[in-house]
Amino acid sequence: MLAPTAPRVHPIFRKSITIMSHFCITTAQWFAVRTKSNREAVVTSALKGKGLDAWYPRYTRRKPGNRNCGLAAFPGYVFCLLDVTKRMPVLMTPGVIGLVSSGRTPLPIDEKEISSLRILMESLLPVGPHSYLVTGDNVRITAGPLAGAEGYVVRNEFDHLVVSITLLRRSVCVRVESHWLEKTHRAAA
Repeated sequence: MLAPTAPRVHPIFRKSITIMSHFCITTAQWFAVRTKSNREAVVTSALKGKGLDAWYPRYTRRKPGNRNCGLAAFPGYVFCLLDVTKRMPVLMTPGVIGLVSSGRTPLPIDEKEISSLRILMESLLPVGPHSYLVTGDNVRITAGPLAGAEGYVVRNEFDHLVVSITLLRRSVCVRVESHWLEKTHRAAA
């Protein structure tokens, strides 16, 4: 009996198959998964059950009666580390609306933003939501002795660290000591 042989492929086609396989190589990136209302915990558990690294940041808020309540820092979103070419298991998960995309192209979140957010959320410092403000934004003061005044943001407070997810245009804020901060150079967008 003869041993089975591999089908013969012309050398030109072998090169194109190799080149094609190089273009198909992708790595896992962080994506924002849009969920149905108040389904962040359920979606996170389901995605972890499928072997994916999924996470939704929570902060605690004190309710009347001295009870602590865990709330989603980014309501309606779960962060998931996945290979975008293998996103169908994520999209088929109950409670998932879809990935945050531009048209049909899912938009990855910068790894540095996720790392910073994890450090902030896992700290023991009080954390809460914050409006997404950048230098130059027009604002109005709504409380305090300057209530009603309008202007624009010149700089952020030095005793607060704001971590933003640019893609979602949402932020969280934590009170920090000013000597904890160090100036970094961010690449131009």
